[in-house]
Order: sequence, then C-alpha cells, then structure tokens
Amino acid sequence: MQVVDPHVHFWDLRTHRYPWIESPRTSFVGDAALLRHTYLPDDLLSEAGAVEVLKVVHVEANHDPADPVEETRWLQSLSDSSPHALQNGIVAWADLSAPNVEATVAAHAAFANTRGVRQILNVHADPLYGYVERHFMRDPVWLDNFGLLARYGLSFDLQLYPSQMPEASQLARRHPETQFVLNHAGMFVDRDSLAGYRAWRDGLRLLSSCPNVAVKISGLAMFDQRWTVESLRPYVLETIDAFGTERAMFASNFPVDRLFGTYEALWLAYARIVAGASESERTALFRGNAERIYRI
Repeated sequence: MQVVDPHVHFWDLRTHRYPWIESPRTSFVGDAALLRHTYLPDDLLSEAGAVEVLKVVHVEANHDPADPVEETRWLQSLSDSSPHALQNGIVAWADLSAPNVEATVAAHAAFANTRGVRQILNVHADPLYGYVERHFMRDPVWLDNFGLLARYGLSFDLQLYPSQMPEASQLARRHPETQFVLNHAGMFVDRDSLAGYRAWRDGLRLLSSCPNVAVKISGLAMFDQRWTVESLRPYVLETIDAFGTERAMFASNFPVDRLFGTYEALWLAYARIVAGASESERTALFRGNAERIYRI
C-alpha cells in the first residue's frame, strides 16, 4: 500500500525546544508526557509496516515560538541529508498577529521545501479543548497580515473547531488566491449534542463551497480513542461527501495518533472504508491530492 502522508510531526528533544513537551499537560488527547521522546523520519518508517510512505508533509510541531524559523531550517537539513528524502513539504509556524511577521514568513519561504503556514486557531469554551485564547480571525492585524501568504506563494493549514467555520469560510472567500487545507476533518469536538453534529456537518459544507479549501482526513482518533473501522466510517464518508474525492486526502497525524493505534492499522482502516471507490478516486485520496495541493 503506497501513501503520501500530508500530516506528520517530527521533533528532536536533544537539540530543539518544544515547550509543550517540556511542560506537558493533560488535554482531550491525553497526557502529553507520553509524547516526550524524539521522533524522526526513521522512526516513522520503522513502524510503517505494510505501508510504503512515498512522501510526507511536516506540519509545525509547536516548536519554540521564540525561533520558529529554526524548525524549518532543521527540517530542510533533514531532507537534504536523508537518504529517504522524506520531508517533501514543510508547513511552518508564524504568528500573523506579530508586528515582524513578514520577516518570519519570508525566512520560511526561502527554504526549498516550505509550502505553507499553520497557526492554530482552535478556541473552545471548555479549557480541556482550548488551544488558544484569542479569536485570531477577529483581529484586524492578523487579518491584514494574512495577505502575506499569497505574496509569498504559501498555503494555510486551517485548524479550528466547527463553531469557527463560518468565520473561516469568510476568510477563504476574501483570499481566493490562497490554498486552505482544513486539518483533521474539521475537528468534530462537541459530539454529545445534535447541535454539535450540525455545526460540524454544516460547517464542512460551508467551507467546501469555497473552491480554494481542501481537507485532510486525519486526527479522528483524538476524539475516538478506541476507534474501529466502523466508528471512523461515518466521519470519513461525511467529509468526503462534502469535499469530494478531488479535495480530500488521508493523513496520519503521527506520532500523536500513535497513542491510539498503529500506523499500519490506521491506513488499512482508511482503505477498508473507501474500498468501494474507483481506482482513480483511491489514488487521489491516498496520494494524488496531497501531491497536487502541497505541490510535492
């Protein structure tokens, strides 16, 4: 089974700082201390099993915010020196509300593998689910600086909750020249209410109505930690139904989702869920869309 994995994280605790791992806390994912170990491309390949990983996209791993470009520099050096050349795309971090953000974006863009930026936007009333405390999409400075991405030819990895999708759709429509990639199938968090389900379902369709938005089917195990093929199936199919096979792509979210299953089991589950799709549709979902959208 061959895949292009457009959502992985690597970190080296021996050489770099990741404050969230240094001072781990418990969130809806569990105890972050369980991730307090170095994780590199060879570690991913060693546990891939029957899955042949052709290419990956590394998404920023909450590296030291005082020096975000160092993460990109390090990842580029890994790619340049690796016999596997596995880091084919880099989604870097930048704080678009910062006064000097253009210098940061320009520095990221100078590296050959940089393809986009992610700044996590998740706001939730329950502190267990909160990532950030600011509504960045309501910040005039952040909104003004968002235009830098198009200037430097970068995409935006969109990580938020369903309640934020209406604002995100407005952002996507204001920036039709920028490719957006919705992370983790929209992070359907409020699963104990019909309103929560509707917010996710309707939000997916609102975002999918923007032609410059694609979606990664990933991170489902964060909210379904004892997942089975059947428990994942409705979320996978609902997401594909919203975006179509031409704008959806499977991804692993490893090593975070490693807490809830093996790499091989996850990809085989995806394969079983879409077994009835055509060969061209499966190729798009597992490889082609990630290559095209991330230009790798």
